[in-house]
Amino acid sequence: MWAGGVRVVIFDDEKRILMVRQHHENKDIWMVPGGAIEEHEDAHQAAVREVKEETGLDVEIEKLIWHVEEVSEARGQRFVNFFLARICGGNLELGYDPELFGQEQVMKEVKFISREELKGLDNVYPDYLRGELWDFMDYFFGLEKFEGHLEREVLTGLKKRDKNYDSFKLR
Repeated sequence: MWAGGVRVVIFDDEKRILMVRQHHENKDIWMVPGGAIEEHEDAHQAAVREVKEETGLDVEIEKLIWHVEEVSEARGQRFVNFFLARICGGNLELGYDPELFGQEQVMKEVKFISREELKGLDNVYPDYLRGELWDFMDYFFGLEKFEGHLEREVLTGLKKRDKNYDSFKLR
């Protein structure tokens, strides 16, 4: 069990998001590349390494876009940093999980997916990759005026029970 992890959001020139289909818990799950931060590395290094392992692409991290705390009975508590990155080399190919060397790989497919395609997929993790993420990325890419569609909880980590929730302004 790991306590710290990374996920990396990468778009191509057609504004399609890079997704990896992995097989976990008896089902296929679509997610952005990522995984655990290893003992000898920081979150940026882990993000670059995980993308290379899973997709064959070299990336440069542009910015931290959000931080998520996940809690489950099966996995315990963990913190995941989501980064925005851009491709700077490599070739897109299905990668591997080196921790599973000699075992059946969980990696099944890697490809760029449009917003519309993503809406039609089953088992997308986390689910907000289908909707709120695109509003957030429109803001970063400047494609349309950002109107605050992204939930405050995703942007800031604030919950409705927090005293600063109602006073927080997105712009």
